[in-house]
Amino acid sequence: MPYLLSFGQEQNIYRIIAHFWIPMVFYACIFYINYFVLIDRILFLKKTMQFILINIVIIALFIFLREQIEVKFFEELINKPDKADDDGPPFRMFVYIQMLFFMVPLLFSIAMKTTKRWVKTEAERKETINIKLKSELQHLHYQLQPHFFFNSLNNIYAMVDISPDQAKTSIHSLSKLMRYMLYETNDESIPLSKEIDFMKRYIDLMKLRVSDKTVVNYNFPTEETGVIIAPLLFISLIENAFKHGVSASKTSTIDITMTCEEKIVIFTIENDNFPKKTDDKSGSGIGIQNIEKRIELLYPNKNNFKTFVKDDRFVGHLEIDTN
Repeated sequence: MPYLLSFGQEQNIYRIIAHFWIPMVFYACIFYINYFVLIDRILFLKKTMQFILINIVIIALFIFLREQIEVKFFEELINKPDKADDDGPPFRMFVYIQMLFFMVPLLFSIAMKTTKRWVKTEAERKETINIKLKSELQHLHYQLQPHFFFNSLNNIYAMVDISPDQAKTSIHSLSKLMRYMLYETNDESIPLSKEIDFMKRYIDLMKLRVSDKTVVNYNFPTEETGVIIAPLLFISLIENAFKHGVSASKTSTIDITMTCEEKIVIFTIENDNFPKKTDDKSGSGIGIQNIEKRIELLYPNKNNFKTFVKDDRFVGHLEIDTN
């Protein structure tokens, strides 16, 4: 670079050493002293004035050393003109120009260090958000499991005296569902077909405890969709339907439909609405809240979830874009 920068001028090695290599050594010292020591230990600790004063002293020292080196070792070799014939800029202007040259590596080191620190901080921030997201999802997942088992065991308990054989069948079915929830749902996402199989098993389990007055209709995709989805997103709506959409004395219908078009999963469930009495404390009510929190964390801006009552029937509608 010194040879290229002095193209067209006299190629005197001593001149190049004096005008390029020696200043380059000082510029490198300014850069690395700041990059490895001063910026981290002083500037980033908000000691700005101390940082400025130290650099002024260092730059002044380097300017003085450079001038002394040129005077003592290169004055004759680089054909420096006599002071009497020197019509160049005054000494003060020389100092200003040298200060500007030394500011370049100083500012460059600050820019590089600040950028590196920002990149590191941004990476740490994203990692923190990611850890927090996983922790919250894990909490919601663990919250759902005992809620699911509690409801299922209550249903089986109600069958023990009425129909022991059905209770045995229900326990066997529940064990399969528990195996799925304990071992299959630890992954962040699973094939939709597995989730559909799980929902069918759960519906068949719940149908054992309802009377003939309750009709359950469901329609799921029969062919492999190739869709990958987060586990246990729909089960709370099905639980809710069997818990609040079934009456022991009145006829009731539960309709469940799922379609999948272009990786968009559409799940709709309708059931008769039998509101709980004010003194009924059964159920914690975490099912719907759990769905809302999980889909917002897992599919932000890629979901549409709503629940409403129409013609005395509760409707839950969930759309998820898995693309």
